[in-house]
Amino acid sequence: MVYPTRGQIEAAAHRIAFGIHRTPVLQSAFFDNRFESEFFFKCENFQKAGAFKSRGAINAVFSLNEPEASKGVATHSSGNHAQALARAAALRKIPAYIVMPENAPRVKIDAVKGYGGVITFCKPTLEARESTLERVIAKTHAVEIHSYDNLKVIEGQATAAMELLEEQPAPDIILCPVGGGGLLSGTALSAHYFSPATRVIACEPTGADDAFRSFKSGKFVPSVHPKTIADGLLTSLGKLTFPIIREFAADIVTVEERSILEAMRLIFERMKIVVEPSSAVPLAAVLEGKIDVKGKRAGIILSGGNVDLDHLPWQ
Repeated sequence: MVYPTRGQIEAAAHRIAFGIHRTPVLQSAFFDNRFESEFFFKCENFQKAGAFKSRGAINAVFSLNEPEASKGVATHSSGNHAQALARAAALRKIPAYIVMPENAPRVKIDAVKGYGGVITFCKPTLEARESTLERVIAKTHAVEIHSYDNLKVIEGQATAAMELLEEQPAPDIILCPVGGGGLLSGTALSAHYFSPATRVIACEPTGADDAFRSFKSGKFVPSVHPKTIADGLLTSLGKLTFPIIREFAADIVTVEERSILEAMRLIFERMKIVVEPSSAVPLAAVLEGKIDVKGKRAGIILSGGNVDLDHLPWQ
């Protein structure tokens, strides 16, 4: 298995620095006192385009050579990767062709258009998304940038944990959500290279627990009819991400929907910041007691903040 090296992650950090925020690491006396721990929240909800996805998208786009880039980039995505790739392409002044399901949130459609992305709509099924993307690439000859199963994307996502470890060296654990595994595989690699004693534990909704089942069985289990409010965690692991996760992640735990809602609301109320449901999943695991944090230093990656304020889940 070929996976990103320490040097490649460090190179990615230099490559993308011009186009991302070095997001803050916040602390909360409320959470520290409640759980008798020391938490460090890496706030990718403050990232450009509202999520960690900007890191991988910019790294992938700016790693292309000129002949490749001249034809543009393409992907299928209904969420944060769509926005991130459209913005990354705009920074390089190349086209971005984005396939989106027709039921994608209006706020995300508007964001992709705002960054200059060319949208092709399709039926809201994986088969329709993939077949539509194939047609778009056949017509445009654009380079596909997969939302997570791409080594340059993984390198970029790894820089979030790298920054966290630079600011708060050697935490006992780092918690992050897992969907397709781009953030988790990057986080696990960064911990391996920059803080080998740190355990990386992924957190996933019970209603979309394919990564948990894959990790525990050692065999790929696809995501079939997932049901969770954490809409960023619906996808299956990839051919690249799953082997990295198996080798470098310490564990994966699952959480209930009510805990995700409670964690999300607590972050809003206690930290005064906006996070999307997927971001709240790691804290939900702490609330459920799935992870022993007492007396430990724990990093938590808040993956994004793209939430529709007109439809907050507790309204």
